[in-house]
Amino acid sequence: MDKPRFLIAIVLSFLVFVLWEFLWVEKEPVQQIQPEQQGQQIPEQVTLPIIEEKPFIKDVSTDIKEIIHDQGLTQQEKAARIITINTPLYSVLISEKGAVFKSFILKKYKESGKPDSPLLEMIPPAISDAGILRLGLDKKSIPGLEKAVFLTKLVSDSISINDTEKEIVFSWVSPQGIIVEKRFTFSPETYMIELSVVIKNRSYQTIQDRPVLSLMKPPAEGKTMYGFEGPSALINNKLEQIKLKKIEDKNIFTGELQWIAVQDRYFMSSIIPVSAVEASMRLFLDENDVLEAQYLGPAIIINSAGRHVFEYKLFFGPKSTKILKALDYKLSKAINFGMFDFLAKPCLWFMNIIYGVIPNYGVAIIILTVFTKIILWPLGTKSYKSMAQMKKIQPLMKEIREKYKNDKKRMNEEVMGLYKTYKVNPVGGCLPMFLQIPVFFALYRMLYEAIELRHAPFFGWITDLAAPDRLFRFGFSIPFMQEPYGIPVLTIIMGGTMFLQQKIAPPMGDPAQAKMMMFMPLIFTVIFINFSSGLVLYWLVNNVLSISQQYYITKKALK
Repeated sequence: MDKPRFLIAIVLSFLVFVLWEFLWVEKEPVQQIQPEQQGQQIPEQVTLPIIEEKPFIKDVSTDIKEIIHDQGLTQQEKAARIITINTPLYSVLISEKGAVFKSFILKKYKESGKPDSPLLEMIPPAISDAGILRLGLDKKSIPGLEKAVFLTKLVSDSISINDTEKEIVFSWVSPQGIIVEKRFTFSPETYMIELSVVIKNRSYQTIQDRPVLSLMKPPAEGKTMYGFEGPSALINNKLEQIKLKKIEDKNIFTGELQWIAVQDRYFMSSIIPVSAVEASMRLFLDENDVLEAQYLGPAIIINSAGRHVFEYKLFFGPKSTKILKALDYKLSKAINFGMFDFLAKPCLWFMNIIYGVIPNYGVAIIILTVFTKIILWPLGTKSYKSMAQMKKIQPLMKEIREKYKNDKKRMNEEVMGLYKTYKVNPVGGCLPMFLQIPVFFALYRMLYEAIELRHAPFFGWITDLAAPDRLFRFGFSIPFMQEPYGIPVLTIIMGGTMFLQQKIAPPMGDPAQAKMMMFMPLIFTVIFINFSSGLVLYWLVNNVLSISQQYYITKKALK
């Protein structure tokens, strides 16, 4: 071919392509990704056209290339890993599927008081499959987040944290190019865990949503009339404890939310926003009575190429006043002993002071009871004096009843006149009992829920002051007694002291009431048969002190 003709053909072909592109091909609009919010720089990016069918466009910047590559390998070639984190206080298993906690074992607590008992697991099998601390968005504006497999760059599946805190990062990128990170920081010295959730919007769509982070709790194995187990929150500096049966009536609680928690008798798990803001706790109860407590943060907007960081603290551990107060965030408010909390907490504080000197909680309860009795001594003395005066006039009252047995009105008038003449208050002897009722309920709640008494031994067969005392173990059930079945020695002795106290008290004016009162020691013994041995010990010591005081005052008054 002639060389000039060849060159002319090439030039004409090039002109045809240029004119075709310029005149007939419709150009697609190009949108540039804006610089990242919060003053942070993003890597150089490739400009891509917007495609209407796919409103999100992948960012091919370096910071997600690795995640996309690793995530693709994980999804195609292997299952999500389980990462084990060990500290001196706990061991936690984290699944890459959702970056959720599958197990949380406390190393300083056991399931029971038996020597061979396993360590305590805070995430029982009923909820371990689903895991806790699931992350979501209320309006599901990031598709696939609920089923996301987060990846970590840890080479080993197990890591020990013994000296300094360590951050573990789990990352996931959505098919649309949105990066989500869950950054956990574990410390060897505390039950508190830091969690930062980072969302990087590498797309052209604005994200408007509310973050959701959830806790779960299976139904309690045993139910009690006293104590609280279930969801709670500190809202507007006020403790909210929600009974499970009330969730159907109201399941959303909104205000300045400082923390949410799910509690059982001795332990709690909690989500604490670093800054208390207007937020909500939302509760769900499924058909198996498994509770889900969600923390709903405030609504946020993440523009294209923007990022947002949600910062939380997590607590998984004992409901110990000392531990919770040291952590601050007002977590100690989760420990509430009900109506008489103002009495129970000073008693708990004083009991722990005693234990610091004499390391036996049984002895601490005895000393606490003596101290309480000393405070109430003047009122008790006044009451026992009134009872002694009642005993003095018993023969005169008997004569009046015999004389006016057919005239009830006249009999009552004569009896009241007798009280007035001898300056006797017929209800004065009841004062100690009425004053003991608030103290009793305060101590009951405190001794029932104080984790200090859990598996705390006293002496002999009493190896757990938080459980009923049982000498020996029977293989058969006993009426009115809960498992384990055995001889409730401490309770029987307590019933004996109540009977003795009843005998030395002046007889009731009404014979029918007197007969009924004779059954009270038996009734109380049956009631106390399932109470914690710590509470029975308190009641027994209190009875012995009351009998001593009553005997002394009565003998002195009758001289």
